[in-house]
Amino acid sequence: MIDDTPQTSPLAPDAFPAMSSVDGVRMAAAQCNVRYVNKTDVMLAVMEPGTTAAGVFTQSKTAAAPVDWCRDMLKGGNYQDGTIKALIVNSGNANAFTGRAGIAAVEKMAAATAEAAGCRQEDVFIAQTGVIGEPIEVDKITASLPGLKADLGSNWENAAQAIMTTDTYPKGASATADIGGTKVTIAGIAKGSGMIAPDMATMLAFVFTDAALPREVLQNLLADSADKSFNAITVDSDTSTSDTVLAFATGRVENPEIAFYDDRALQDFRAKFDGVMTDLAHQIVRDGEGAKKFITIKITGAEDDGAAKKIGMTIANSPLVKTAIAGEDANWGRVVMAVGKSGEKADRDKLTIAMGGITIAELGQIADGYDEAPVAQHMKGQNIDIAVDVGISAGKATVWTCDLTHDYISINADYRT
Repeated sequence: MIDDTPQTSPLAPDAFPAMSSVDGVRMAAAQCNVRYVNKTDVMLAVMEPGTTAAGVFTQSKTAAAPVDWCRDMLKGGNYQDGTIKALIVNSGNANAFTGRAGIAAVEKMAAATAEAAGCRQEDVFIAQTGVIGEPIEVDKITASLPGLKADLGSNWENAAQAIMTTDTYPKGASATADIGGTKVTIAGIAKGSGMIAPDMATMLAFVFTDAALPREVLQNLLADSADKSFNAITVDSDTSTSDTVLAFATGRVENPEIAFYDDRALQDFRAKFDGVMTDLAHQIVRDGEGAKKFITIKITGAEDDGAAKKIGMTIANSPLVKTAIAGEDANWGRVVMAVGKSGEKADRDKLTIAMGGITIAELGQIADGYDEAPVAQHMKGQNIDIAVDVGISAGKATVWTCDLTHDYISINADYRT
């Protein structure tokens, strides 16, 4: 067993946020010694009748057993709107690359959770995170279910702590929104620190609302929002086997009926939902393994938005860019390099680069009268801004990442042992 409490990221918020309760959602967490001692590592959430569910998942070809389970539950013919839904999550063991035993463990967890929550097995959603390739002692988790059921309440921070692995702080966000004059609540938790380079979403995140939303609307909302938030972050360019983002709408608030994703009555809700998702995504980057700097990269002038995003992610994933920022070196030549290797169209002789709002290069060369001193001062801060215009068209995107420090190597060299 391992008992290793990492130092809190210097980019962490001062405290876990005050979270709004969501009508129709109850949750609990427990210490089950899945891998670590003295760590809250299992959480259960139960959503009352009326609930719909949606999900987006990793595109990894070595996806974990719980990812396959959730996909099957959402796409299968047994899915029903409006039924009790349950979510069981553990940290410490991802139950990934565990063969038939991993599938059997998921099925056992689903059966035990369904019995505890009073729902159908097909309405149980499962997420697991942690070490890959090791069999999971599922009995430790199923044995905790009676106690979890008895403790169901609204402790968001405990639930967020239960899903952490190398995270240094629990992550939560909430908001209130308006749907056709009716107030609804949105709240979510997430985990993530390393192996963060999304290919749909990334890491684990669970977002709940008391709004009444059809499954198709919720699914479209989640997929679109994930693309702008979790799909626009990277820590280390590695996509997890276990990436899962689930959303649940309990329907406990009687808002006007929403039939379509682009319904004008959903405008404020979409904006607030995006805000919660982006807040959680930013917290993951701020907790990047070994991170000391939070980096915002804005791309303009690309062929289209997709090209802009690819250029931005190429810069964000460049070890040379990330280590330069870790060393507080305004080495803008590395940004030029990353733009060029992205494979997207860029006009070398129109390329403009700015850091901290100060133009460094324009018209394909260093700016006249460029003074590095204020840029160097910007690089000493915790929040680094990079802007690039590639001079092709009107495509734009914003992505977020962190620096790459020696602590990242230390954390990952020691992670399994």
